[in-house]
Amino acid sequence: MTAQLLIGPVLRRVTGDRATIWLETSEPAEVRVEAEGGAAGSAATFSAYGHHYALVVVTGLVPDAAQSYTVSLDDRTVWPAAGSPYPPSVIRTRSTDDSREPVNLAFGSCREATPQSARKRLPPDALDAFARRLMTDSRTRPDLLVLLGDQVYADETSPKVRRFIRARRRNGHQGPDNQVVGFEEYTKLYLESWRDPEVRWLLSTVPSVMIFDDHELIDDWNTSASWRADMARQPWWRERIAGGLASYWIYQHLGNLGPDELAADPLFQKVSTAGDATDLMRDFGRSVDEPESAENTDQPYQWSFALDLGRTRLVVLDNRCNRVLTPGARAMLPAAEWDWFLDRAHGDYDHLVIGSSLPWLMPPAIHHLEAWNERIAESPTAWKAALGEKMRRAFDLEHWAAFGKSFDALGELFRRLGEGGPTPIGHRVGAGGAYAAPASISVLSGDVHHSYVARAEFGHPLPTPVMQLTCSPIHNQVPAPLRPLMRASWSRAVARVARGLSKSAGVAKPAVRWKRLAGPYFGNAVGTLRIEGQTATARIEGTSKDGDLFEVAAVKF
Repeated sequence: MTAQLLIGPVLRRVTGDRATIWLETSEPAEVRVEAEGGAAGSAATFSAYGHHYALVVVTGLVPDAAQSYTVSLDDRTVWPAAGSPYPPSVIRTRSTDDSREPVNLAFGSCREATPQSARKRLPPDALDAFARRLMTDSRTRPDLLVLLGDQVYADETSPKVRRFIRARRRNGHQGPDNQVVGFEEYTKLYLESWRDPEVRWLLSTVPSVMIFDDHELIDDWNTSASWRADMARQPWWRERIAGGLASYWIYQHLGNLGPDELAADPLFQKVSTAGDATDLMRDFGRSVDEPESAENTDQPYQWSFALDLGRTRLVVLDNRCNRVLTPGARAMLPAAEWDWFLDRAHGDYDHLVIGSSLPWLMPPAIHHLEAWNERIAESPTAWKAALGEKMRRAFDLEHWAAFGKSFDALGELFRRLGEGGPTPIGHRVGAGGAYAAPASISVLSGDVHHSYVARAEFGHPLPTPVMQLTCSPIHNQVPAPLRPLMRASWSRAVARVARGLSKSAGVAKPAVRWKRLAGPYFGNAVGTLRIEGQTATARIEGTSKDGDLFEVAAVKF
């Protein structure tokens, strides 16, 4: 049969004169991408679970240029589609010496597929609005789109996907009637979400990186050890987690790797040459969720990644899969991955940007409540621990504050970086033999279904501003009755009450305080961070009823 283009092309990494482009086809095919100026790349599709994918490395791109490109399957041009109303898809490269070029990042999280909007009557999709503006004004083109979780919703499916799921349940496939289980069902989520015409065009022309949050797998994923134990008793869970992690690796994580990382990645080399990689992917999904079954029990698969754009370093952290959930030793990252992060956090750059699906700095009242809950859940008194665990899971008390040691460690890292200090070997040196403090530190986050900007305060002025930039949702909403409660969680009076509660449980006062500079905003939104020289500007833009973007907040630091 003739291969068709199902999803994509999705432009992922642009590194120097190379770029990676991901896509899914209906049949095996030889994929070729050709760009203006002679740049090109080819790859055969690889297969898993009866689906066919390619990740093409395009080489020979012209520096500091926007080059349109085409995609061919077996020598038939399939992109751009005939009669497309959209502008040509382009690969935009930076100059060979881009240290003085501005860096523009767009970011956000929590996007339900557009077909669901009719059922929930969601406000206009901010990513659609962002795409429409870019079509008419290329000056707003970001260097990178950073998607911070809940790119798909495995547990909140559309009517179309539910019909597919229920047909499979009638044919003997175990699992809930309204939630996906297994690789095949996960593929329907991406097919629905990424074929939204405007978003499809956007992903074809703006480089993107992605990290999961909970809804890619299931709400409250890895909340606690007891949550994992309860899920393991579900007869369908093992297939769900294996299929979810395998599909995430193919659809999202693979494109986070640059060309050199792809060439060095042993799993990608095996999958791309296996013919049928179904067994490889199934075993991978199971072993990632069950590290004790893997050979290296102390080094789980690393989903976190890092990259540089000019003088800006972006480090995106896994807040979900590799959590340490042992009471008394809870951590957002395992020790080996934390060490990797520390190494990337020091280096030769001017601005440090952390991608964290879960905000580091939450509304203060919620922070203190989560810190209190963690202490109660670890109480030696059985009924108190049981109550704390029940509340943790019922109210989603599982952000950085609920992993108190990790919250404190991240704050201490930012304080040390912001002050400057002794020079680690191989890192840039400032005056007096110390490494220079970065011009700014920003934490990009989502998850909480409202957007805000906050600045951390460390008890004494730092030369480096440390900012929490939260943008969520792209396409979802907070139920109206909850909004007053969420606004109240920013209140100083409510925060004092919550702090008194955490203090009564023996929780120490946080070493860092934070001040809200903008928000909270509850509409659909997309965030941007523009870095130019030694300054940065964060913007939150919401969507109007007509689907246009308007500025909600702008903060320069």
